[in-house]
Amino acid sequence: MEEKGAESGIAAMAACYQRFDPASYLKYNYTPPRADFERKDSIVPWKLACLHRAFTEGDVSGELLVDIGSGPTLYQVLSGCEVFNKVILTDFLEINRQELRRWLRDEGGYNLDWTPYMEYVCKLEGRRPSAWSEKAAKLRKVVKDVLPIDVHCPQPMAPDALPSGGADCLVSSFCLESVSPDLAAFNRALGHIGSLLRPGGHLLLIGALDESYYLGGPGVKIPVVPLNEAQVCASLKERGYTLMRLEVYTLPQDMRVGVDDVTGVFFVKAKKV
Repeated sequence: MEEKGAESGIAAMAACYQRFDPASYLKYNYTPPRADFERKDSIVPWKLACLHRAFTEGDVSGELLVDIGSGPTLYQVLSGCEVFNKVILTDFLEINRQELRRWLRDEGGYNLDWTPYMEYVCKLEGRRPSAWSEKAAKLRKVVKDVLPIDVHCPQPMAPDALPSGGADCLVSSFCLESVSPDLAAFNRALGHIGSLLRPGGHLLLIGALDESYYLGGPGVKIPVVPLNEAQVCASLKERGYTLMRLEVYTLPQDMRVGVDDVTGVFFVKAKKV
């Protein structure tokens, strides 16, 4: 009975996502005030700084970086594309995969201009903001594919999608807690994606704290597993990761813009045992 309940909860989440609207989601979360590059306390610059640090400390390296549950966003690999020769983006929804492909093929018609993001990451890297065009070219070169994924399957990706040894690094942002009906499903999903990572590889995880829902489009209220820092740490340990760093961002009042009830964001750097 418990297994059937878990399956029905996951099916309900999948049904929720059929109404997901990339354009609205990007507008809600990736424009000011949440993406205000003039403000030090804006959430997007904080996330980009965490990722920049993690990718430039020297221990995260290898050939292949896989982004788990990319959604319609690219910011999470803007630093990693300078470290890894191959990047694979993934998402459950074809509509999100199409959004990413439009940018990667430079076709136009995508819903957000990523130039300010690339300019900001170039500044973090000590380069001129005008180097953003070089970063765009680099990202388009190293992203080898945009593939389907289902984190609730023990084998989340097609058997031949990755090398047999697994990826050298995984990034995942606001995915697992946003697609899981409860904490048990979140924990299982964390274990499933771990099967894609080689032993000794790194996991960079960004997620919401104390969030119970977010809007995936006008009138599309998607439930989220409310997490606290202790639960995140316990889940990582249980699923075979060594926690290297946990950072927490608390949302200023004016970042609480009514599209969710998140109070904070966590950033984790962990290593697979």
